[in-house]
Amino acid sequence: MILLEILLTLGSTVVQYVGILVVVVTAAYVKQQQQSVSQRRERVSSPAPPTTSTSSSTSSSAEKVSNAPPDRLDTPPPSFDYTLPLIMATPVDSTQPPAEMQSQQASSSSPGAAAGANASAKPAKPQQSQPAKQQPQQQQSQSKGKDTAAAGGDGAALSPAELKKKAKAEKAARRARERAEREQSGGGAGGAAPGGGQSAAGGKKGASGPGGTGAGGKDASGAATPQKGGHQKQLPRRGSAQATGQPSAAELKKKQEEKNVSVFGHLYGQQRRTTIAGAGKEVHPAVLALGMQMRDYVVCGSSARCVATLLAFKRVIEAYTTPLGTSLARHLTTHLSHQITYLSTCRPLSISQGNAIRALKLAISSIDPSVPEATAKASLCDFIDSFIREKITVADQVIAGSAAQKIQDGDVIVTFAGSSIVKQTLLAAHKEGKQFRVSIIDSRPLFEGKNLARTLANAGLDVQYSLMNGISHAIKDATKVFLGAHAMTSNGRLYSRVGTALVAMSAKERAGGVEVPVIVCCETVKFTDRVALDSIVVNEIADADELVTVEPVQQLTGLPDPAAQPAVEPKKGGKASSAPVETSTAAQSKSSPLEDWKESANLQLLNIMYDVTPAEYVDMVVTEMGSLPPSAVPIVHRMSTNM
Repeated sequence: MILLEILLTLGSTVVQYVGILVVVVTAAYVKQQQQSVSQRRERVSSPAPPTTSTSSSTSSSAEKVSNAPPDRLDTPPPSFDYTLPLIMATPVDSTQPPAEMQSQQASSSSPGAAAGANASAKPAKPQQSQPAKQQPQQQQSQSKGKDTAAAGGDGAALSPAELKKKAKAEKAARRARERAEREQSGGGAGGAAPGGGQSAAGGKKGASGPGGTGAGGKDASGAATPQKGGHQKQLPRRGSAQATGQPSAAELKKKQEEKNVSVFGHLYGQQRRTTIAGAGKEVHPAVLALGMQMRDYVVCGSSARCVATLLAFKRVIEAYTTPLGTSLARHLTTHLSHQITYLSTCRPLSISQGNAIRALKLAISSIDPSVPEATAKASLCDFIDSFIREKITVADQVIAGSAAQKIQDGDVIVTFAGSSIVKQTLLAAHKEGKQFRVSIIDSRPLFEGKNLARTLANAGLDVQYSLMNGISHAIKDATKVFLGAHAMTSNGRLYSRVGTALVAMSAKERAGGVEVPVIVCCETVKFTDRVALDSIVVNEIADADELVTVEPVQQLTGLPDPAAQPAVEPKKGGKASSAPVETSTAAQSKSSPLEDWKESANLQLLNIMYDVTPAEYVDMVVTEMGSLPPSAVPIVHRMSTNM
């Protein structure tokens, strides 16, 4: 123990001495550096060595400067007077026109002025006769000589702050000289212009234009471009909206807001994605394709979008690999979030899509981390298949069979747009041998009822097709109204394609006084716990330009148009007729009167996707769990989510 204490004491003593030695060496090094810095400052601040005395005549000094070797041209002549009004020796006021400076130079070199200042005016002549490449070198040497003389006159070393200030002043003086040279060249061009009375004005404009420095301006082009009449070309400022002739971002935003309907202003959020450009690298190719299909209404309808989304997510899960250091239950949810974000930028998600995504995330979070990745992925794919089969495929079959029992022989069924579940219901009733007639009401811009009318007509049903303006005629003979649904809210209201509420209200308030029963076919996956009071708070805004597009007229049955003239076949051995074949007037595409609606003042287009039908206009909701009144929607929704 005693030996250990002695070793510890010796160690601490050695450490102390080493620390003292380091401090001493550091102090000596710092002192040496300070001395070297002070010596450098003394050398910088020391006055310039005296130059050799020159001859008494100024002509001899000029000859020395002109005959000096190139390496000695940096040193100014000893008898050079720095007070001469030369542009290259003293900074010139940037607001002074080049023409006036030339007049001052001419007056200073005139015989009258030479009589008063003979010694100072003569050296200017050989100085100006030197080549242009040597003048900047002499100017820099002159400014350095002045600064050195001033520093030597003070007799004190300059501090770092003073040195920085001095360098800044030299830089400003050099820029002033460069500007003066550009102004001089611009003034010369202006003076050579025709019309001697306008030469000064042309030079002044050149000094204050883009190439000069008038009114605190900044040189943007590096050199002025002389124009006819001594005028300078006005160059645009960098970043100016007037330079490109296009409106700024603020103006575009303001113009777009003026075209938005103020009542639905809260719905104008992020615009729909037009291309896959900018999508994250995490987005699966199947999801990229699905987003573009939903945006273009290739995949349209709440049930179709839900099934397509789940199938795309199934491919994402099959191609997924869990990164190292994490688990599938945690990372897969984040990975799916990138896919969901991309789909929502293409088009807002439907209620059924939201319910399906929540069910899938719940299934992912319930996976045990100890389960192998292949087994977990297989179980998730099975869950997606069973969800599609139970919630949509089998549910549609059950709803179609139950709703078909409500149709009797001789009924006139009125429906709106193109609901897939209503189509299955009508086809199921037709397969049972029931004789009834279908009246389809459709609206712009999607015209979803065209496909439904074509399908029912090909199946052999008696179909009548009309647009929204013929709703009174279609409802006149109706016995039942079958409607599809985008969603059913907790307060029993129907959230469906815009125009559905008008059809339901027309059926309930028919002129004859007899109410027509309104039946809604809806799967429970479309139920939501949200409450909708109107169509303003929650809705989807589509592109207003969709209302402008004019499609050529065509028959719903797909048969050839009898109004179109058949092509004339050429006779054997004869030449084909070169006369153009005239088509029917209806088949010709016409430009829409709303084509330039964005340029028309006080004109706004509104293209909303859905509306809300009050619960009192709905008599029955047919689901896979049975037929129920609208008030029972929240109860069934809780039952279906807890199963």
